[in-house]
Amino acid sequence: AQLVESGGGLVQAGASLRLSCAASGRTFDNSAVGWFRQAPGKEREFVATIRWNSGETYFADSVKDRFATSRDNAKNTVYLQMNSLKPEDTAVYYCAATFTYLLGGGDMVARLMSEEEYDFWGQGTQVTVSS
Repeated sequence: AQLVESGGGLVQAGASLRLSCAASGRTFDNSAVGWFRQAPGKEREFVATIRWNSGETYFADSVKDRFATSRDNAKNTVYLQMNSLKPEDTAVYYCAATFTYLLGGGDMVARLMSEEEYDFWGQGTQVTVSS
């Protein structure tokens, strides 16, 4: 599968943005699609993930009251709605997909919060929030 993100940009603090992650080559069926971000000089960190079939979502504590993720089956696309953006949200945002997460053991949610769980990655899209 190839993943393509879009929707990044430059906004002021308090604004909203919606990122999209579209898949080509296969559908998102039976997958989990995660969002990660990497700020300058920092390691990539988990933001959110959605289990495609069930729609269950999980969020990092830093965004859970401001961000939402959803999917559109017809468009084979996952969205990250980001509200009340802060300067500290500035980063390159990546979407990633795993189609094998149900085969693993242990704590599934913990695994889905780890980038090691994901096999397919998009190229990233820049989000810049000015103060």
